[in-house]
Amino acid sequence: MVYTANENRYGAMNYRRCGKSGLKLPEISLGLWHNFGGVDRYETGRETVLAAFDAGVTHFDLANNYGPPPGSAEIAFGRILKDGLGAYRDEITVSTKAGYGMWPGPYGDLGSRKYLTASLDASLKRMGLDYVDVFYHHRPDPDTPLEETMTALADIVRRGKALYVGVSNYDPEQTARAVSVLRSLGVPCLIHQASYSMLNRRIEDGLLDVLGKEGVGCICFSPLAQGLLTDRYLSGSIPEGSRASRGEFLKPDSITPELLAKLRALNDIAKAGGRTLAALAIWWILRDSRITSVLVGASSSAQLRENLAALSRPALSNEELERIEEILRR
Repeated sequence: MVYTANENRYGAMNYRRCGKSGLKLPEISLGLWHNFGGVDRYETGRETVLAAFDAGVTHFDLANNYGPPPGSAEIAFGRILKDGLGAYRDEITVSTKAGYGMWPGPYGDLGSRKYLTASLDASLKRMGLDYVDVFYHHRPDPDTPLEETMTALADIVRRGKALYVGVSNYDPEQTARAVSVLRSLGVPCLIHQASYSMLNRRIEDGLLDVLGKEGVGCICFSPLAQGLLTDRYLSGSIPEGSRASRGEFLKPDSITPELLAKLRALNDIAKAGGRTLAALAIWWILRDSRITSVLVGASSSAQLRENLAALSRPALSNEELERIEEILRR
């Protein structure tokens, strides 16, 4: 079926400037970490991506190892581009990353120039693109000199294979050094991708201050804490098919009575404001002007729309933020 985008796709979405750059990203972006791999139903993934674009989501985030199997999410996204979304290439921002293991041997992991260059070339081939908008180094490499990794990123921009570069999972000191090296090479660091939620506040311990000072944007993954900040676990049971039931990234024994009490108290605040717990969690992140975008995943277009519905509610009031902070300190 021929795809024609919703004419009103920019009517409801807000866009935030990414640091001090000229690039704006939607307040909610779509990540293809899960649900878009070779083991997943392609038609469902395509429907989700197109529903996102129809709602004004212009940023789609991938990595070389997303799947499973690794690389298959990029293949699926490339197929979605061919199946209609590609007609709107100039309206979308595509990001991908390299930094985790992709192939055997000493050149398929971490942060060497050889690995980053080869990985991006392979990513572009899988997606059928000439360039990506943003290319990240996915995680720090303790052995490769930072200068080599950052020079590789700068050269990738100069070769026209990425418009911008960023880093992910770097700590505050590593981020400050990366930003400095890239600046000396004449290629600014656009963005940092970090895990952040009401239940994981590590980036408040210095990283957000570095990003604010340096004018670097921040996009947050796992905003719903692997599903904890939704209504799935409020009853105290582990739903079949949930991440906790599979034990992949969320262990059943991590859902303690103390955590459930905190989640239920947060849910009470959400309901009082006419929101879902997920919407509360998204708006809590967006309260900080240093945050550019919240990166959500979705297993279906319906689930995506539930997350996007968060933006239809007003921002959190100071009173709500104070009550949330009291609960989070317990």
